[in-house]
Amino acid sequence: MTTITATISQTIIERFKQIRTQTEKICSPLEPEDTVVQPMIDVSPPKWHMAHTTWFFEQFVLGPYLKNYKVFHPNYAYLFNSYYNSVGNRVQRAERSTLTRPPLRDVYAYRRHVNEKMGELLLTVSDDQLEELLPVLELGLQHEQQHQELLITDIKYILSTNPLLPAYAEASTALSSKYPGKPKFLEVPGGIYRIGFQGEGFCFDNELGVHEVLLADFSVMNRLVTNAEYLEFMQDGGYSDFRFWLDEGLAMVRNNNLKAPLYWLEQDGDWYQYTLQGLEKLDLHKPVSHISFYEAQAYAAWSGKRLLTEFEWEATTQVYQPKAGNFQESGIYEPTVATQSLGMQQLYGDAWEWTYSAYHPYPGFSTAAGALGEYNGKFMINQMVLRGGSCATPERHIRTTYRNFFHPDKRWQFTGIRLAQ
Repeated sequence: MTTITATISQTIIERFKQIRTQTEKICSPLEPEDTVVQPMIDVSPPKWHMAHTTWFFEQFVLGPYLKNYKVFHPNYAYLFNSYYNSVGNRVQRAERSTLTRPPLRDVYAYRRHVNEKMGELLLTVSDDQLEELLPVLELGLQHEQQHQELLITDIKYILSTNPLLPAYAEASTALSSKYPGKPKFLEVPGGIYRIGFQGEGFCFDNELGVHEVLLADFSVMNRLVTNAEYLEFMQDGGYSDFRFWLDEGLAMVRNNNLKAPLYWLEQDGDWYQYTLQGLEKLDLHKPVSHISFYEAQAYAAWSGKRLLTEFEWEATTQVYQPKAGNFQESGIYEPTVATQSLGMQQLYGDAWEWTYSAYHPYPGFSTAAGALGEYNGKFMINQMVLRGGSCATPERHIRTTYRNFFHPDKRWQFTGIRLAQ
């Protein structure tokens, strides 16, 4: 191993340790019973998340690259594979709550085992092997950061279904909630914009395929829509007025008797919101979150505005450079109030922004060979793109070209609204 390789390996080891430790830190406030619950199919038990991210390194890094590596347990690939058809059968997504065994202590032992073997691999890897290994290892680290965000949102949903509405963490006393001021619409000039990831460093394959788009002049709201502004929509009969809704959205609202965002609860004429700090009175100045694309679109229609396309969102970041936002590292795990500044705010963090763009491949997109080719490409149907990250996203994980995607009815993520006109 050359000096350069040794230095790179040590840097990677430290980053690997930090990311793996953060996952366990997120789970540390939980009781063992909390880690096996799956209240709906979209939510995975925390124990499964911890095991699945560990299996990823075992399957795609240790198995191919560490000589004579033996898997920790022969059944774990079946238990903790998520959707990789190329590597064999698996427990189906809706059945992850049946995995009361292996016990939580065995999952932690699994993580320790894989961590140790990863350290061994990185300390003994050759120059040629490191060059081949790095892209797969980086994908594994980014993958675990994605699951950290899912852990936070899944834990919130799990605890919200408990009749006691328990708190995950103590409420912060450091936060203030000042009126952010009336929104301002900032101009973005029309023209030809280059879309997609450019430059050095990591990106997912769905960001590749730099291409040009022609945009007309538009203006964009300088902050996210607040709870107070969304409450006006509700009080004006927004959920019952068919004129503002797409047909599928209206059917979703009626079939599920929806009257408010997820986690909102009305008691004695006042609105409350379940947070990871427990049930709290609704903070009217914070960004609205936990809404579906359908709700975001209906609100935009009611307000006489519209949602950005994902290309307009990315063009906005080229005109107004995103500033540091409220990310996972803050430990707040809730959107925070915008400042009273008239400049562009909250492009990064707080809440993912629904766009009016279907999740489709960029020009020239190609699926990678092997199991890792299943990572993004096969989901490019019936989903909408979100941009910007949320309060649950790791800060080093986000980019202006990052394309998140969910089905339009999903509400359990920190999803919000930015208007355009």
